Amino acid sequence: MATDSSSLRIGVVGFGHLGQYLVERIHKDGPALGLTLGFVWNRNSGKLSGLVPSELILGDLSSFAERRCDVIVEVCHPQIVKEFGLQFLSQSHFMVGSPSALADPDLNQKLSQAAQKYGRTLYVPSGALWGGQDIQRLNDSGKIKALFIRMSKHPSCFRLTGDVLTDWTEGEGRRVLFRGSVAKLCPLAPNNVNTMAAAAVAAGTLGFTGVQGEIVSDTALRDYHVVEVEVTGPDGFSVHTVRRNPAKLGAVTGSATYSSFWNSLLICKGHGGRVYLC
Repeated sequence: MATDSSSLRIGVVGFGHLGQYLVERIHKDGPALGLTLGFVWNRNSGKLSGLVPSELILGDLSSFAERRCDVIVEVCHPQIVKEFGLQFLSQSHFMVGSPSALADPDLNQKLSQAAQKYGRTLYVPSGALWGGQDIQRLNDSGKIKALFIRMSKHPSCFRLTGDVLTDWTEGEGRRVLFRGSVAKLCPLAPNNVNTMAAAAVAAGTLGFTGVQGEIVSDTALRDYHVVEVEVTGPDGFSVHTVRRNPAKLGAVTGSATYSSFWNSLLICKGHGGRVYLC
């Protein structure tokens, strides 16, 4: 595939709904924006057949470096971040689509150190988080006191470990599934709370342990997810936002999050050896 020397080569790891969306946008809009597709990988490579040109399909993820990408985007599962994150950062900038993986303090530290060592940027997309940059600015000024996030969805939209929601019924209404630190919540719902993980990155002084989260199952929410954020600062300062993100039944990711990811990808042009909320 011929590319302009100024183009950024993007590797996409994962081909679920979000991965498919990003690949389609890169094909459609990427050339005009200086983006080209370097490779696409999926755990089940058969899913790519007929949808991705054969020369762009990466069969073995461990050979990603051969494709010489400028940015690698993970949009599949936190386990990939754990297994390949350090390797990705040694070769390219890395956008973590599953930032719930960063709730592991050892992994978080190692990825941050790798970004500094190699002069790469570890990008964390805002996703469904509204006002993430404002939270980050308040944190960086040393004034953030507390951060609480509540995510409410139809029970069919949750992908939880264990049997927390196996007994739900269509007419049950609202049920609080968990309330506590985001550090404890991420392992329970690794595919559902990436918005909370992004907030914990933005509020770095509070971190995953200090940021508090709540997930709520609500059978009335058939058409959208609700994300509520409460930020507390000094001298009585507070902000409370409520975001309704349209979503189909059973969808882990709300529809507005797709364009948010795309906008985040457009920012991934190198910010110099750091973790960057985009």
